[in-house]
Amino acid sequence: MKQAKRYARNIVAGACMVLALSWTAGISRAGTSWLDKGSDLLKSLGGGNDQAETSSGLSSGLSLEEIVAGLKQALKIGSENVVKQLGTVDGFNKDELIHIPLPENLSMAKNLLDKAGFSSLTRDLELKLNRAAEAATPKAKQLFLNAISQMSFEDARSIYKGADDAATQYFKEKMSPDLAQAMEPVIEDALSQVQAVQAYDTMMENYKSLPFVPDVKADLTGHVIDKGMEGIFYYMAEEEKAIRQDPVKRTTELLRKLFK
Repeated sequence: MKQAKRYARNIVAGACMVLALSWTAGISRAGTSWLDKGSDLLKSLGGGNDQAETSSGLSSGLSLEEIVAGLKQALKIGSENVVKQLGTVDGFNKDELIHIPLPENLSMAKNLLDKAGFSSLTRDLELKLNRAAEAATPKAKQLFLNAISQMSFEDARSIYKGADDAATQYFKEKMSPDLAQAMEPVIEDALSQVQAVQAYDTMMENYKSLPFVPDVKADLTGHVIDKGMEGIFYYMAEEEKAIRQDPVKRTTELLRKLFK
């Protein structure tokens, strides 16, 4: 009799297990993968109780929503600071770290002209290149905001737990093609307005008047786009690092909680 009861209980338990597995599979097919992904992400951020903590020395005890919101807030503030700093007169020109020099293939022409007493021509052209970058930088603001709005939970996790420039690398990947495209017409227009093309032509006419010099050419627009983006992302990395490490840079309560 006992053996019969035990056998019956085993049958019932087996049937319940089959039903449970079938029910779980049905839920998964019904679309709970997003919930599962969110749960896995929370666990990867540091626990299974809707709290997140990191191994990078940042704050713990924040929900995933707070982390994402805090990151977006930090990056919005940082990108606005960068655009404001570089998109003004002398934002590029008087900054030794990102000042835009003449294109490399004009270095010989610059050296020869400087020695021949035409250094004012090379300085004038260099100034105009920096002015063009300063005029184009505000175009980056909306592209930063677009990239921030598109940030996924996976992006947030990687950035939050990543290196000091993790967000900057994210921006480079997301923004570079669009930023170059957005800056191109502005830079072309700025180069025209500051008469950079005329300055270039004048410089090259004087260069060609020198004896035995090779012919050289330069893509001014492409050069300013490349150097302009380098300057923007350089300072974005500096802003990101400061927000992570410097309490003074955490200007909102959420940032102070996120990066304490």
